[in-house]
Amino acid sequence: MNPFTEFAVSAARKAGELLKSHLNTPHSIDYKGVVNLVTEADRMSEALILDLIQRQFPDHSVLTEESPERERDSSYRWIIDPLDGTTNYAHNYPVFCVSIALEQDGNLIVGVVYHPMMDEMFVAEKGKGSWLNGQRIWVSDTADLSRSLLATGFPYDVRESENNNLNYFNSMIMKAQAIRRAGAAALDMAYLAAGRFDGFWELKLMPWDTAAASLLVQEAGGIVTDLRGRNFSLTAPHVLASNGKIHQQMLSALSEAQG
Repeated sequence: MNPFTEFAVSAARKAGELLKSHLNTPHSIDYKGVVNLVTEADRMSEALILDLIQRQFPDHSVLTEESPERERDSSYRWIIDPLDGTTNYAHNYPVFCVSIALEQDGNLIVGVVYHPMMDEMFVAEKGKGSWLNGQRIWVSDTADLSRSLLATGFPYDVRESENNNLNYFNSMIMKAQAIRRAGAAALDMAYLAAGRFDGFWELKLMPWDTAAASLLVQEAGGIVTDLRGRNFSLTAPHVLASNGKIHQQMLSALSEAQG
């Protein structure tokens, strides 16, 4: 691993251990919307990671979920989700992760997703593949959507917006073998990279949800696009990822749901 990757792995592990140690304690919860919440653990994890970056790379820019973006005159930018799966965490449901990515001149070069409850460290380096706890991982070989296990999620404004994924879910559930909705997009995509899921889609995601995980999928041999098959971008909130073999079938199912 290069020094950037080693740093990201270390920071993700420290943040994950902090989150794990506080999981079963009473949580202080604030609401950013009707169902969009943040806990003291989000802020503690973020503060830990930001402090580590400030010490090691004070001239790097940082984009993170719970704080204003820190812009520096640098070609490097860290993209951080200190706790992906906050709703799960607030209910003491042990499915959550820490996501840390690094861009250089706008290109993702490092992606780390850590699942502390399973002690699973997913790591990707641009051009060097994806790894889980030191072992190389690849996307699945499943070529038939009807035999595929998919993952998805629903946006925080599911109650207010008609663009809430229910139409896509209704279409896909009739075509896939099964769909899981675990509540942590970065972890879903990491599982896709490891061949546990065959495909994933979700609406209204943010850069910190997808940065590290998209590199994991691509370096594991998968494909990441928007819902119409166009090139993936961190600024495009709707994401479709797959093992590549079922990508067109998923695109067709999503297109049918659009009417």
